[in-house]
Amino acid sequence: MAAPVKNAKAVQKIPCEACPLRDLPLFRPFEPAELEFVSKFKRGELIVDRGSTVLVEGSHSAHLFTVLSGWGFRFKLLQDGRRQILNYVLPGDMIGLQGALMGEMEHSVEALTEIRLCVFERQKLNSLYRNHPGLGFDMTWIAAREEQMLDEHLLSVGRRTAIERAAYLLGFLYARAETVAAAVPKGLVLPIRQQHVADTLGMSLVHTNKTLRRLAAQKLIAWVEHGCQVLEPERLTQVAQWEGLPERRRPLV
Repeated sequence: MAAPVKNAKAVQKIPCEACPLRDLPLFRPFEPAELEFVSKFKRGELIVDRGSTVLVEGSHSAHLFTVLSGWGFRFKLLQDGRRQILNYVLPGDMIGLQGALMGEMEHSVEALTEIRLCVFERQKLNSLYRNHPGLGFDMTWIAAREEQMLDEHLLSVGRRTAIERAAYLLGFLYARAETVAAAVPKGLVLPIRQQHVADTLGMSLVHTNKTLRRLAAQKLIAWVEHGCQVLEPERLTQVAQWEGLPERRRPLV
């Protein structure tokens, strides 16, 4: 399989029947016919290096992807280069659905760590919706869930104070990471830098630094070599005045 992403290399694919994510209680199980279809829908797998662009705003892609491992983020750029991070992608998340349905991407996606992607052919989407209504509902659910997360992010940027915004973002990322790990130890390190936080919250780097130091002074987080270590996730959600992620099973395509 020729790599559909620059700076990516194809690797031997894991059979869908042996997908390590399917053992997690977070994801709903497939019906046998659905699993057979997805196995054929899947074209292969790619490894994308940290810092590489997976999809570019305005591009047309013949593929869409599911994250098998690693982290990434969605973002948009202004003409002068200022960046707004829209959301983060973790294992089990789909990338490129917007471009597949609307013709071109309205945002870009960058690999935050090395990321492994399952590759699917866009042209088979019609068959999915036509012959597997359960999977079609899953795709709709995935799109609705992304909208729900963006609603909460917009509320945070628009109405939360700076320290509440930062606490929400770090608590949100920790909670999401926890749902896709078999066991997440206290002290999970989020693979982000302060610039990522600033670009997500719409704050200057100086303001972001001061805000994060306040959280660190309360021993809620600590900055380490590879990112941000979350020490007290429950207290972060209290500071953010956030109820946390809803407990529900979700689809995995």
